[in-house]
Amino acid sequence: MKKAVFVSALILAVYIHVSAQEEKKMAAGLGAELNMNSREMFAGGLALSFDYNLPVSSYPSAVGFTVTCSYNFKDTNVAEFAAFFRWYLQEEGHQGWFIQAEAGYTLISEEGDGNLPLPFLAGLRTGYRLPLGASFFAEPYVRFGYSFLFGIGVIGGMRF
Repeated sequence: MKKAVFVSALILAVYIHVSAQEEKKMAAGLGAELNMNSREMFAGGLALSFDYNLPVSSYPSAVGFTVTCSYNFKDTNVAEFAAFFRWYLQEEGHQGWFIQAEAGYTLISEEGDGNLPLPFLAGLRTGYRLPLGASFFAEPYVRFGYSFLFGIGVIGGMRF
């Protein structure tokens, strides 16, 4: 029993040391957004994102996808599914100021009108990825595009 506990503790210590030395290549986040994704009024939304850092050290960039679900507190639900390409403006890694291009699909559900799929979503997003320790981040952003007019939000997440 003592041998198994010792070996398990040794493996865990080696794993923690090795993973601390590796650069974290992926990130997942969850956040809130206020957007103009409705005909009549603002909408509150929930945003989910996942990204993978591309291995180009001189030009930090990432690819990923984002899902945003919005409700205008009256009669309109909107779900956006988008893939993105992100450019980080600093050369110090995958953090700091960024510009992001998005393309995807929107599904709108209005009371009385049913579901209305919009086959194209396009947008630009800019923001700042603020590292919080070695594994976490906060990311305030603003975005503009079609089929929404604008969105402003913040995502908190984890890098792994």
